[in-house]
Amino acid sequence: MNSKLILICLVIISSFSYAQTCCSGGIPLSNNIGLPTLSKGSLQIGINYDYNNLNTLNFGKEKLDDDSRLRVTHSALLNVNYSVFNNVSVEGLFTYVNQRRTITQFGNKNLDQTSGIGDAVLLTIYRYKPKKIKNLELNIGIGTKIPLGSTTEKSDEGIVLNADLQPGSNTWDVIYLMSMGKSFDFRPSFQIGGRILFRATGVNNSYYGNTSYKFGNEFLSYLSFSDVFVALKTLISPSLSLKYRNAVKDELDAFSLDNTGGKFVSIIPNLAIDITPSITFSTRTELPIVSNVDGTQLAPTYRITTGLIFKFEARQTLFN
Repeated sequence: MNSKLILICLVIISSFSYAQTCCSGGIPLSNNIGLPTLSKGSLQIGINYDYNNLNTLNFGKEKLDDDSRLRVTHSALLNVNYSVFNNVSVEGLFTYVNQRRTITQFGNKNLDQTSGIGDAVLLTIYRYKPKKIKNLELNIGIGTKIPLGSTTEKSDEGIVLNADLQPGSNTWDVIYLMSMGKSFDFRPSFQIGGRILFRATGVNNSYYGNTSYKFGNEFLSYLSFSDVFVALKTLISPSLSLKYRNAVKDELDAFSLDNTGGKFVSIIPNLAIDITPSITFSTRTELPIVSNVDGTQLAPTYRITTGLIFKFEARQTLFN
């Protein structure tokens, strides 16, 4: 048996033992891109903290009576969106991630963790408002995930950790984005929105030196309801979203990996508060409704994202 076959067997066994979760090389992509396109010359900067907790071990849809495994990701996120024209903007997402995987068995605790700069995203978004349909806005985006993060982080024992624990992916992925928002005359502040995102992943051909690894392609869709209210002279914007995520199995040397991929449905309540016309505080929590994993995996338990968005419209100062 050659060394490459041994490596493949070890990775497959590891994916079962530790219940890998499908991550995009550490980057929390799905909830954190797609800022709105504003008027020409406008700049938006988002600074967010993202906490993702996975402590629910599933076999398919079935929750297992096992809380010995915990997976936590802490992420610092920087979004920058600049409107090149009134209907075209360019957005970048930059990340720093800390990922921890803890397994507690027979009184012993094993901790593996990595920290570092994660992969980045660069996206171009086109905004279109159909003249024949009132109060409708459409957005189409295309971009790429740029492999900035490390893929060779090691455990305390000097062993290179699995791909799902690495800050980066060492792949260029293609990202497609479509979104829409529709408001209504009976209440202009109320809006129904939808968003679709597809990530076509590339292949890391230097995984463990001479092996290829491919994260599964990912499809996400959102249906959102939002409104705006005034309280104590402050604009408050609550919203509620339903999210569907479908992740294809990862591949090792073109062979599908068990215990990766799955279908997930979650609900996301969100609250945004305008501190000033140019500064918005937002916080949201993602709670799972259905987690149907392939094989045995850690499924999402909850996720919290909170931060600030700064808007600099043309000829506007920060505290206008």
